[in-house]
Parts: sequence; C-alpha cells; structure tokens
Amino acid sequence: MIMRIFLLLTGFGLAVLGGISTIAYLNLLTTGYTMIDYLEFIKGRVECYLFLVGMLIIWLSIYFPGKEE
Repeated sequence: MIMRIFLLLTGFGLAVLGGISTIAYLNLLTTGYTMIDYLEFIKGRVECYLFLVGMLIIWLSIYFPGKEE
C-alpha cells in the first residue's frame, strides 16, 4: 500500500512538472509560432514527456493489480 501511494505521488509530481512546462511553452504561440511548430517544438523537449510518464505511473499505481492482503 505504501508503494502505491509513493508511486501515485511520484507520478503526480512528474505530471505536474510536465504539464506546467507544456503550458508554459504555449507562450510560443503568441510570438508567431503556429500550432504545428509548437507541437514539433515540444516533441523535442524532454520535460514535456514527464507529463506522459507521470500519467502512466499514476495509471499503473491505481489500476495495476497488487497482491491481495
């Protein structure tokens, strides 16, 4: 149970970091980037992948079957 809570909180932290970075890069749209340019830019940024990794860890901590107690 403690491991699941740890994974949930770790995943949440990573998802928040990645989400904030992705949202912060939306400011590029106001400087003249198109949506395609924006998507290509965040595709190359490692911190934007933290959102996906965090969401995967959260999903695994909630839905992955644990041992029965």
